[in-house]
Amino acid sequence: MTHQSLVPVILAGGKGERFWPLSRKHRPKQFLSLDGSGRSLLQATAERLLAIAGGWQSIWVVTASHLADGVCEQLPELPKENLLVEPEGRDTAPAVTWSTLEITQRYGRDTVLGFFPADHWIADQAMFQATLMAAAELAARETAIVTLGIAPTFPSTGYGYIKQGELAGFFGTQPGSSIGFPAYRVDRFTEKPDRPTAEEFLATQQFSWNSGMFVFRAGVALDELNIYAPEIIGPLEEKGIASYPELPKKSIDYALMEKTQQAYVLPVAFGWDDLGDWNAIERLLKGDNPNVELARHVGLDTQGALFYATDEDDLIVTIGLEDTVIVRDGKVTLIVKKDRTQEIKQVLKEIQADPQFRDLL
Repeated sequence: MTHQSLVPVILAGGKGERFWPLSRKHRPKQFLSLDGSGRSLLQATAERLLAIAGGWQSIWVVTASHLADGVCEQLPELPKENLLVEPEGRDTAPAVTWSTLEITQRYGRDTVLGFFPADHWIADQAMFQATLMAAAELAARETAIVTLGIAPTFPSTGYGYIKQGELAGFFGTQPGSSIGFPAYRVDRFTEKPDRPTAEEFLATQQFSWNSGMFVFRAGVALDELNIYAPEIIGPLEEKGIASYPELPKKSIDYALMEKTQQAYVLPVAFGWDDLGDWNAIERLLKGDNPNVELARHVGLDTQGALFYATDEDDLIVTIGLEDTVIVRDGKVTLIVKKDRTQEIKQVLKEIQADPQFRDLL
């Protein structure tokens, strides 16, 4: 491997259930194009990381066994040896630990790694790259596990929050500025708060949303995992992926980030959305029109609605609807009030329990 400042790892094993019926078991959210660009979320993620990686040879992807063929189809330039296939999903802590061990074997403990969910939307690519260079500089210089914190734009109860502690210094170079990006020691992580707490957090201007993107030197993370998550790193070091069935299901936030004393937060400003459910598409594409239409639609007295159809010949006709999401995909039509899209997961449990519907998952 040629010298470079960051090896990106894309986490591409998620289900994206809240985008059902478009998102299915073998066609999860990261394989979909949701912004009308024609590129899937996974493809867009890989493309924005290419310049930082210095080419395909240094991009890695972790995914689930039933999605591996889809990843190869979507990213034909990805070297096969850079695709890590988990035998079963155990949340992000095993995925991060296993890939860190594998990459350390190939490149050494001083390699700086970055982890990126495959389903995020980023607006400002230049700012994104400059931010990552700053995070890589901090990780290379300090014993640091750097998390990218998103400046909150509303009191969300769906994200985790990170409180800034003391200023650790300025790193990298901000576009259009002579000073670098400020980085802070993490004071604490707070899981999804209730609305009044989220409003308090916003008022202090000391909190960021936890983006799920983080950067560290491989050796630093492995040492910290040995302290705080021996039940994950131990079996993986001993048996590799054969240990997966015995590993606990834990997120990297819970297993490591909330416990380590080496966590730093780098607040970012590049325009971000984690595309959690159908309402995110409206945030992305809402223009001056009363509705967001990714389908042929004829409406009477309809506003604040979102339409999506996979078949361009389909026509959706509405009368007197407000704040509704309508999605047509094959044999399934979803109609849901916008403020209840989070409940799609509950309906999927019912569909899973009924054999006549199971092939629609």
